[in-house]
Amino acid sequence: MTNPVTKEISALSRDLIAVRDRRDREAFGRLFDHFAPRLKAMLLRGGLRDGSAEDVVQDVMLAVWHKAAQFDPHRADAAGWIYAIARNRRIDLARRKPLSQPEEMPDLPSLEPDAGQVLSLQQEARELAAALSRLAPEQADALRAAYFDDLPQSRISEMTGLPLGTIKSRIRLGLDRLRHELRSIAP
Repeated sequence: MTNPVTKEISALSRDLIAVRDRRDREAFGRLFDHFAPRLKAMLLRGGLRDGSAEDVVQDVMLAVWHKAAQFDPHRADAAGWIYAIARNRRIDLARRKPLSQPEEMPDLPSLEPDAGQVLSLQQEARELAAALSRLAPEQADALRAAYFDDLPQSRISEMTGLPLGTIKSRIRLGLDRLRHELRSIAP
């Protein structure tokens, strides 16, 4: 007479019970043949390389053989129990892997100008101010508004009441004269 519980469980669970109760090698072979390729595919999808996935599958199936006595068909079926072992082995493997260390950041040069740079910038600023003072006042005013006050040319046109073309011409002519005046400090 058969046990009524045995009829309700899957063939895989019956094989696992046979491994648990009688250390049945044929039942274990069927479990291995069924689960090994599925576990490997699951582990590969989880990011393991081929060799590592095969190692974990072997470890899982070995654990199934040794821990079959812990299997309870009333708590889980064979697939759920075996996949839980595989998931736990995958987590264990991830925990054993050393955390990747960030690459050491190289020392960045200081963004603060040194004394030589400060003196050079001050000298260039004086030469620029002198060159601006030699421009026609309307060109200097247009350049100051455009570059120092950061105003768009259309806004300068509105503020002065001059046509936009006139503002553009004054800025272009002023820049040309400044370039000529400041050739000596240009790199």
